[in-house]
Amino acid sequence: MSANDQTVGKAAGGHARAAALTQSERKAIAKKAAETRWKQQSLPRATHEGGIKLGELEIPCAVLEDGRRLLTQSGVMRALGRARQAKGRGHYEADVNLPAFLTAKNLKPFISKDLEVTSSQIEFLTAKGTRAFGYSAELLPRVCDVYLQARDAGALDKRQQHVAVQAEILIRALAQVGIVALIDEATGYQGIRPQDALQKYLEMIVRKELAAWAKRFPDEFYENIYKLKGWVWPGIQKNRYSVVAHYTRDLVYERIAPSLLQELESKNPKNEKGERKSKFHQWLTEDVGHPMLAQHLHSLIMFQRLAISSGYGWNRFVKMVDAVLPKKGATLELPLNDPNAP
Repeated sequence: MSANDQTVGKAAGGHARAAALTQSERKAIAKKAAETRWKQQSLPRATHEGGIKLGELEIPCAVLEDGRRLLTQSGVMRALGRARQAKGRGHYEADVNLPAFLTAKNLKPFISKDLEVTSSQIEFLTAKGTRAFGYSAELLPRVCDVYLQARDAGALDKRQQHVAVQAEILIRALAQVGIVALIDEATGYQGIRPQDALQKYLEMIVRKELAAWAKRFPDEFYENIYKLKGWVWPGIQKNRYSVVAHYTRDLVYERIAPSLLQELESKNPKNEKGERKSKFHQWLTEDVGHPMLAQHLHSLIMFQRLAISSGYGWNRFVKMVDAVLPKKGATLELPLNDPNAP
């Protein structure tokens, strides 16, 4: 059968289905089509569109004909490190007035009445005329504030911690760009600055914040230590037993490279309060030190998983590590960085 014959066949089938409809069914279909056309005509249309770059992420944005600034629904979700829809039943509440990233029960005490009624999604038409959904641009920093308040109150669970980290990065970056924009407006510089100057500044700030927040030690590394010791895991946000720092020094820094721990202690000594100015891993270089640390931690976590799945305890796990990843000798081979250097 030719393509033309198939087209004719489909058209004939469509005519046959249409002929089989009752008069009331035809009226209902026509009414629905008219309502859809009317609704689309009544939707606000975007007059300007673009994208805000946040590190490797880009959030599509638009300005509507009535002046409202929007961020697209999917863009806001990605900015917060969230899936498109909330998952899990007991953890979330069904609330049609709230976006998915605000429906968790433990966030409710931190959501104001005003935010409840101003966080609804906005349906609009893109410049090309297609339907789309977005949120008011002012919503993103307010949502970030909800997660930061909940984190400070110790109300977030493990699944939400990464959203709080993302929220802090976003709110710091947006605040810094905001003050720059105000200065430009007050001085008149906004009229002569390059069109993408603020965008580039925002991207630079986000990259800097992301680097500062980069997690070098996976949560699983510490959680597995607790499992192997037979301790109750309190969560990554709770203070760990002080002896865990000793285990970290023994399992990690004494085994990556010869005399590394001694060199790190010399470069990063304790103050009069017994505290160090920076983390040891901040002294490791990006090109050599950090990859070696990541590879070593990956190996340790594999041994932890093996020991846990085999029913071994802490002592047998350490013997496994001693056999495969013994402590190094006395010659330093790993280049170091100075995180406090200008």
